[in-house]
Amino acid sequence: MALVEGSTLLVLGPNAWLLLAVLLGLAAVVWRTALGRSPVQMLVAGVRALIQLAAVALVIAWLSDKGPLAFAFVALMFLVGVWTSGRRVAPDGRWWLAAVPLAAGVVPVALMMFAFGVLPFSALAIIAVLGQQIGGAMTSVTLAGRRIRDELALRQGEVEAAVALGFPWQAARAMVGRPVAGEAVLPSIDQTRTAGLVTLPGAFVGMILGGAAPLDAGLIQLLVLVSLLLVNAGAAATTLWLSCAGAWTRPRTRPRDIPAGKTPR
Repeated sequence: MALVEGSTLLVLGPNAWLLLAVLLGLAAVVWRTALGRSPVQMLVAGVRALIQLAAVALVIAWLSDKGPLAFAFVALMFLVGVWTSGRRVAPDGRWWLAAVPLAAGVVPVALMMFAFGVLPFSALAIIAVLGQQIGGAMTSVTLAGRRIRDELALRQGEVEAAVALGFPWQAARAMVGRPVAGEAVLPSIDQTRTAGLVTLPGAFVGMILGGAAPLDAGLIQLLVLVSLLLVNAGAAATTLWLSCAGAWTRPRTRPRDIPAGKTPR
């Protein structure tokens, strides 16, 4: 076994691959026995991660001096994020609308970072920073969308009661969905609050090990964490708006079939 060249973090070799297999197997066992889920999900996730990381490492190495092409790779990441979160929130509905909250969270923040000159037009920087933001927005859309969907289903009677009192459907749904939508952003808030105390972000540690000044490394990581707060909050807020508007669900009734005087949900 040997250290990765220039690294002081982990010792790699045959034992590292063996440990990966053991950890993934145990995760699948816990997933099945304690949580009642199919172990195939966990195993497929691990194998996919291995294949995808290997492919992405090769792609990033090839893109290292091709800044403009980095945006094409980011676009692919965005599409995968839309597919992943959209299928979680609306597997039988308009899952592609996940593009709206993802874009609402990522695009304004990315444009501000470019405008302030903080994010350079470097392939590695673009892929690393925007990739984190897309990943954060994807998680927020999934958590907020599923949480709001379940809450609206559970409290459908309250929504209908509000409508009976004169509230529009969207406003009635918002009364139920807004209190739970913010829960999707709590992990980001906790990660930012505890940075350096509970968690040491990998990028921060990597910069320190690479010889960067500690204060510079801290500022870069702080920019990433705070940008993720805005990205995730924007994604969750837009997901709330879509959910309250009933946009995720395919219409079941054609307009001409709606009785006069009735408002479609």
